[in-house]
Amino acid sequence: MNNLDRLFPAKPEEFADGYLSYLCSVLQAIDRTEVTGFIGTMLAARQSGARVFFMGNGGSAATASHFANDFAIGTCSYDKPFRAISLSDNQAIITAIGNDFGHEDIFVRQLQVLGCAGDVAVGISASGNSLNLIKAFEHAKTAGIKTVAITAFDGGAMKAMADEGIHVPTGPKEYGPAEDAHMVLDHLVSAYLMRVVREE
Repeated sequence: MNNLDRLFPAKPEEFADGYLSYLCSVLQAIDRTEVTGFIGTMLAARQSGARVFFMGNGGSAATASHFANDFAIGTCSYDKPFRAISLSDNQAIITAIGNDFGHEDIFVRQLQVLGCAGDVAVGISASGNSLNLIKAFEHAKTAGIKTVAITAFDGGAMKAMADEGIHVPTGPKEYGPAEDAHMVLDHLVSAYLMRVVREE
């Protein structure tokens, strides 16, 4: 039984209070040094002109899109941009790869075409065990592309294989708090990057 299951049954206001209290405890438990490392990687990618590829499935696909939007456009850095791209966004490409080669290849084949040594691949997954992200990370390792895992639950295979990452320590199958926290990380990091650009 995970922490959300323990909150129920309850009245809606009691469940809301418990959920929000638990989410606060999850956010407090995030390792700030991991956040600092991720910010450093994004700043280094910007400095070198490297591309940052965000990837995720389901709710994490939406988070990948949000990261790419906030970093590439929200930072308002056009002379020296954050070259952030979401590999979860092009439905024609995703469905072509899925139909012709299999869903497990939807990210790796895009990375094979677009990625170069020195780029960064950011995989977003609550479980850390999505096969299509793992395959993309395996390719990245051979291609000189840095890997960053943004995970939850126990971190799964991605946490173990990534060059660096941010782990959100939730219980198993707590997708809501995991994805909530991932979006907080997006807004936290993009707010910092925006202010770095503003101060230049």
